Amino acid sequence: MDKFDSMRLLVRVVERRSFSAAASDLGIPRSTATTAIKQFEEQVGARLLQRTTRHVTPTLEGEIYYQRAKAILAEIEDAEAALTGDEVRGLLRIEVHGPMARMFILPELPAFLARHPALTLYIGEGDRFVDVVREGYDCVIRAGEIADSDLIVRRLGLAQERTFASPAYLKRHGTPRTPDDLEGHEMIGFASSRTGQVLPLEFMVANEIRTFTLPYRITVTNSETYAELARLDFGLMQAPRHRYAEDIANGTLVEVLPDYPSTTMPISVLYPKSRQLSPRVRVFIDWLVEIVAPKL
Repeated sequence: MDKFDSMRLLVRVVERRSFSAAASDLGIPRSTATTAIKQFEEQVGARLLQRTTRHVTPTLEGEIYYQRAKAILAEIEDAEAALTGDEVRGLLRIEVHGPMARMFILPELPAFLARHPALTLYIGEGDRFVDVVREGYDCVIRAGEIADSDLIVRRLGLAQERTFASPAYLKRHGTPRTPDDLEGHEMIGFASSRTGQVLPLEFMVANEIRTFTLPYRITVTNSETYAELARLDFGLMQAPRHRYAEDIANGTLVEVLPDYPSTTMPISVLYPKSRQLSPRVRVFIDWLVEIVAPKL
């Protein structure tokens, strides 16, 4: 393993806090990774990693070397990309909620990978907040306002939130014409991942947001379950309109109170402030800017 390969390995071990995870990312055996790092520490004349039974963390010297190595490797990737035109290579690790992956990324992915044939992609899906650096992700895609983030946030677009219900529910409860007609209606409870509290319904009325918390019998934390309960006549829901265009088209969901929209929801990509963007991350983010806004 040459010096640059060893630097790449060191960077990945520091970010993943694990020899096994780093070795898996780079497609090498764990034993090869541990031997290579030991030899690399001997070459540079310093201990770079502190190993315990559960974690691997950088020493002070290792943290300094890690920051320098990231910048050097990014420069090398830039230089290689300049020689090969638009070709970028390597593993790109992203994290995105499943519905957004299926709505925005997967339909356009064949064209993106055809444009960059030397690029490989790891897509993590989940509703939890991830530690981008520690878990080894290059960037994450998120919906909603980003509060107190130590990451760089680049907005990709604004999703329009709308109110929906099933035809059977509206037949039973009536179709409200204004938010003041919501008395006697029910909603499906959706709990905030940050606070655990059920989110109220929001409507824009005379340029002001009014909130309504209607009675609810079921509370959920998953957006797919939320929508399925609405299809099954359990009450009103609010969600980005683009996500349920097919339901609207085939009549399984009906938009309610279209003249009183909810707030808009930002769609953003986040990446570490300390990390110099490599060409593979840069082209991916530029591609997201191209494809996300037109779908909102």
